[in-house]
Amino acid sequence: MEYTGSNYEGDFKNGRMEGQGEYQLPPSLETKYVGEMKDGMFHGKGTLFFSNGSKYVGKWDKGIAVEGKYTFADGLEYNTDDWEYCDEYDRRFYTEICHGLKPAGRSQLTNRIPLREIPDGCYDSGDGFYNPLTRVVVDYEHKFLRNADDDEHDWILKTCRKGWDENVGYRPDLIK
Repeated sequence: MEYTGSNYEGDFKNGRMEGQGEYQLPPSLETKYVGEMKDGMFHGKGTLFFSNGSKYVGKWDKGIAVEGKYTFADGLEYNTDDWEYCDEYDRRFYTEICHGLKPAGRSQLTNRIPLREIPDGCYDSGDGFYNPLTRVVVDYEHKFLRNADDDEHDWILKTCRKGWDENVGYRPDLIK
């Protein structure tokens, strides 16, 4: 398969790919099919593995997928009958559904309007307040929830809202 850049290892019949095999698409795609072949085409049960870690496990008929399931790299399975991801029922879009889109400008920091008041020196971790000095998460009523491990501590510091403002505007000391 020198002319396509692909590679096949598996069974042959009458000089064509047939039986069980592994078909590696051109290296630039880093995608491969592992499964049944017939008359040089995907035919029967097989799996397409994609370079991003996702996969499609399915049944093929003369090179065409006739049934199967796509699984994202993080394990989320696509379900055509009951898909509620990135649609109007997706909880991530709750505020937009209830109140419409906000005009361009200041970002929406949370679904709660008005914003929750965060104690000085703390972060809003999504289920309560986090104090990075004590590494304790308390609920919004200030009752103990848990001690944060190193991964959660780093994640909160990097991604969560803070209880104080920082000057992120013009800084002449940074210009040379």
